[in-house]
Amino acid sequence: MGIRRNSPNLAVALICACLSVASGVAHATGSEPGEDVQANAGPCNAAAAAADDDKIIDVCGALIDNEKATKPDRVKALTARASAYDRKQMIDRAIADYDTVLKLDPSLADAHNARGELWRRKGDRPKAIMDFGAAVKLDPDHAVAKANYKSLSLELERIGAMMAVAGKPSFDCRKARRPVERAICADPALADLDREIGASTFRAVREAKDPRQARELQRAQDDFIARRNAEFGKPGYDLQKAMRERLQRINGVDGY
Repeated sequence: MGIRRNSPNLAVALICACLSVASGVAHATGSEPGEDVQANAGPCNAAAAAADDDKIIDVCGALIDNEKATKPDRVKALTARASAYDRKQMIDRAIADYDTVLKLDPSLADAHNARGELWRRKGDRPKAIMDFGAAVKLDPDHAVAKANYKSLSLELERIGAMMAVAGKPSFDCRKARRPVERAICADPALADLDREIGASTFRAVREAKDPRQARELQRAQDDFIARRNAEFGKPGYDLQKAMRERLQRINGVDGY
């Protein structure tokens, strides 16, 4: 009889116990109502592993925009999306993602190097060399960044050397006496052409197969100069055209 009188109380106790267990299970599995599933990095990581660029941009973008995402997860997601943008030739968006990555963690040599490569492709060499330098400073053993820094440094040196002689012919304008020489000195485009012709001739002669071919190449250049000097100023003579044709002829001979 006592058991029947206490049955309602026993039922209430059992229900409370079950609810308590269910609540514990929910907390243990992370499946409680209202959980923000976008904070889960799994879909972004899976898309990156599959190299699915459209999926990366979609699901990693959701993770990046989620305030509950951890900093390491955001960095990985941003890096994955930057790579996807890069493969899609969306360079400005890729650079923007690397900008955010490096704000979150400035110590990432890989990110500096990757952004430097993008700046280089955009033609911004100063920003590229700074990123390559930062990557090498952070990781002196970073082979790719070291190679990028070295090749771009050499490229900048060549550009500097070209700028130093821009608009200057192969001869000293202070000693120019002939009308054609003074015309070349007065026109930067003609001066550049003259310098290129001189450099190409020197290279062709130096790389000739034998002394006889070298003499023939030099003789052809001497004949061009003599004809240029004699024809300049006469009706129908186009100095720039003649110089371009001469440069093309030389380059055809030496293979450049």
